Amino acid sequence: MQSNWDVIVIGAGVAGGLAAFDCANRGLRVLLVEKRSFPRWKVCGCCFNANALAALTATGLPNFFDDQGAVPLDQLRLGWGGKSLKLELPGGWALSRERFDQALVNAAEAAGATLRFQTGAVLEESTPDGRMVRLRPPGDAPIERIRARVVLVAAGLQHQVMSPSHAASSRSTPESRLGAGCLINDDDSSYESGAIHMAIGQRGYVGLVRREDGALNLAAAFDRAVVKSSGGVARAAQLVLTQAGFTLPRRLESSRWQLTPALTRRAGLFAGDRFLLLGDATGYVEPFTGEGMAWALAAGAAVAPFVEEAQGEWSADLERRWQRRLVDLTISRQRVCSVLSTLLRQPLTTNALFNLGCQWPAIPQRIIRSLNRVSPLMASS
Repeated sequence: MQSNWDVIVIGAGVAGGLAAFDCANRGLRVLLVEKRSFPRWKVCGCCFNANALAALTATGLPNFFDDQGAVPLDQLRLGWGGKSLKLELPGGWALSRERFDQALVNAAEAAGATLRFQTGAVLEESTPDGRMVRLRPPGDAPIERIRARVVLVAAGLQHQVMSPSHAASSRSTPESRLGAGCLINDDDSSYESGAIHMAIGQRGYVGLVRREDGALNLAAAFDRAVVKSSGGVARAAQLVLTQAGFTLPRRLESSRWQLTPALTRRAGLFAGDRFLLLGDATGYVEPFTGEGMAWALAAGAAVAPFVEEAQGEWSADLERRWQRRLVDLTISRQRVCSVLSTLLRQPLTTNALFNLGCQWPAIPQRIIRSLNRVSPLMASS
């Protein structure tokens, strides 16, 4: 394999896959590195909103969801304290991460990117014209050291691309919840297709959605203490679903659950000498109706012009502009979810808000539209 690249993208998830596609489509020499093999399931709500489609459209993939058989989402069903509230979604899709991520890396490869799976990557020293990366192939294959003009770090919440003490590594907040998820194959009609079902409890929430293959995808966020006190993740999910008045899926307790690292976190900086962060590597807050995927896609769609500029001289100004771009595209939008998450941790506040929403549904409907609105920066791309 060649040892010099225009850009190395570390992480083939939502942000990294789209960035690799866009960069390759512009004629750059792209290496996309992923530590796992594809296709793979992830702890994720598998929901995408209109802003996610805007990011895909901006990079030349306007028919992506239709081509992959995504399920249109047009309704949000909220449950709290045995009461239910149904709201309209302004357009969304449900698509499994197995299918979405695989299709995206296929598009990147077709555009000219080189793919390396089951390969770890570590950021090393800078050189006068690039940044060194150490690759760790599977098995007994020898370590490789390669160089790129710029490295894009899109390796997720708690990546190991650099030292945990590095300023660009994310750190969780003390109140951060744990993410959890599972997949249930059933024929239960309690959770119909085309809707996000969101159960809100006193110590967390559980989102349920039907994928394109009919499987029920569960994605949850729990207070750390409740996972221990309730006797595990499945029991914590049962507690939240029962508190919300939702039907328990028949295979819930026997399903295989996976946990994520602490969700709410932020990196100290988003760029450094010849590297840029994007996606969950920059930070994360609890999403509700598909915003999380849209944040990652928005960053993946925005980074290619910065990579092209970085083929020449690197500058501190480029780093500052990327920082500002991420704030405009993602960080500012995450603040709304952060406020909502904080409010929903207070039972009295949650009860008051839910009663208010039941009486005047236009109020929560406006919040849902705000969360799912298309960013002007995406619409003008």
